[in-house]
Amino acid sequence: MVDRVFSDVELAALYEKLNPWGPGDDFYLELVMAAERVLDIGCGTGRLLHAARAAGHRGRLTGIDPAAAMLVQARQAEPGIEWMLGDVTTHLWEGAFDLVVMTGHAFQELLGNEQVRGTLRGARRALADGGRFVFETRNPAARAWERWTPDRVYEFTDGDGEAVRVWYDADPDPAGDRLSFTETYAGARWERPQVCRGTLRFLDADALDGFLGGAGLAVAERYGDWRRGPMAPASSPEIITVATAADQSSDACSSSTLSAGSRTTSSSR
Repeated sequence: MVDRVFSDVELAALYEKLNPWGPGDDFYLELVMAAERVLDIGCGTGRLLHAARAAGHRGRLTGIDPAAAMLVQARQAEPGIEWMLGDVTTHLWEGAFDLVVMTGHAFQELLGNEQVRGTLRGARRALADGGRFVFETRNPAARAWERWTPDRVYEFTDGDGEAVRVWYDADPDPAGDRLSFTETYAGARWERPQVCRGTLRFLDADALDGFLGGAGLAVAERYGDWRRGPMAPASSPEIITVATAADQSSDACSSSTLSAGSRTTSSSR
């Protein structure tokens, strides 16, 4: 089930206004520009691949997303990129990509264990020899949801110049590793506020490593922020993972950093 904020064409058109380009996008763009063939899982409006093409990337760029409304935005902005509806459990690629990414905290939309396993297996299948799968999830120890309160209102103007206000209201304590919240949109375009409900999953590093291992992947690098700072389990805001095929992990771990040569508001998912 795709959340309404992604499946509603009107709300999907506001995504990039609410989630402006940030350090996480810079991080991924550097990786994309260094790879010849790239798959973006949960590509959303496609802005990462749009930016890569605009910056001169001439290799294969493929974006896949389960929300048709988001792909409408992607195709309108850049019809020349390969946009696909679905996910990596329905579209199978065998060793087709040098880099697979999953950005904007999209990984946290995978709520069930089988969803996580299927996505990771699909990413592993898609990797060419020496390829890397890079994704991030919010570190549950940082408790980011405690700042998702109705008094923190995000304001921007839509494509017609009308003001839009957005706020969040999250449960104070997750149910296990799942957090439920509401995302409310208000503005002149609606007669009444539009309330969308969602759930995100917060996995810690140990849980992530277990799922990765089960999918034939191993951690090559891990960062705690977009400046490539070390992962501090109790305080880092992000868990940014660079994974390779498990049988390539020993070679990947021989490098201590990820170089270019080889969202982010609370709504960015």
